[in-house]
Amino acid sequence: MLPLDDDTLLRLLKEDIPYGDLTTRNLGIGAMPGLLTMRARGPMTVCGSEEAARIFALLGTEAEVLAPTGARVAAGAPLARIEGRAEALHSGWKVAQTLTEWASGIATSATAIVDAARAVAPAIAVACTRKPAPGTRALSLRAVVAGGAQVHRTGLSDTVLLFAEHRAFGGPDALHAQIALLRDRCPERRVVVEVETLDEARRAAQAGADVIQLEKFAPEAVADTAAALTDWPGCLAAAGGINATNAAAYAQTGANVLVTSAPYYAKPADVSVTIEPA
Repeated sequence: MLPLDDDTLLRLLKEDIPYGDLTTRNLGIGAMPGLLTMRARGPMTVCGSEEAARIFALLGTEAEVLAPTGARVAAGAPLARIEGRAEALHSGWKVAQTLTEWASGIATSATAIVDAARAVAPAIAVACTRKPAPGTRALSLRAVVAGGAQVHRTGLSDTVLLFAEHRAFGGPDALHAQIALLRDRCPERRVVVEVETLDEARRAAQAGADVIQLEKFAPEAVADTAAALTDWPGCLAAAGGINATNAAAYAQTGANVLVTSAPYYAKPADVSVTIEPA
């Protein structure tokens, strides 16, 4: 996925330095040449190093990415190297560091879930939802993809997902009628139906759902559902509460996809920054 654009990065800078760096300006050191280095304090999957470098480039520095988005790095690995005026280095420092830490935390969490699931089911997909913090979706989705996961939905406009809340407006035969209507009006889309019980899953399969999403099923219940639907040719997705500690258990159930929001709530990765005279 593409890095954040310049307009977005400039807005982040303007939020932090609307009238410049008061400390650096009054110390009179702004014109002095300096070197800034970003490093991983611990193992991580990197995300945001290109954005960090671009933030500094927009401030007039020479910026080099040393670990691209998606790279798995060890503690101490250099992520980016920046040369320029001290004023620019101090102005971009915290914005670039925080963005990289936050995005790399999401990416690292996604990697942990993918690795745990694929250790027992190499072909399984891990897909992340449209539930990142509001206003952060572009970078959040970039981060989960960097971590090896897929995007479940970018938003309401790209997939057909039939919830019980939709069926509540459909009358007594809502499931069959709504699936038929969606198939007719969105013929190029697969129809996904979210269910909360095994009986609902059976009915969704009989009604022609292409994908059945099991909401907050325990691993044992997912396995029972997979066994009950062996003659159904569709895709089975387990969703709700899936994380790195239980991904392996869910991956062994027969589900084809694990749907999760857990990476969006991960602790940020730890990135060190050193600034020194050049």
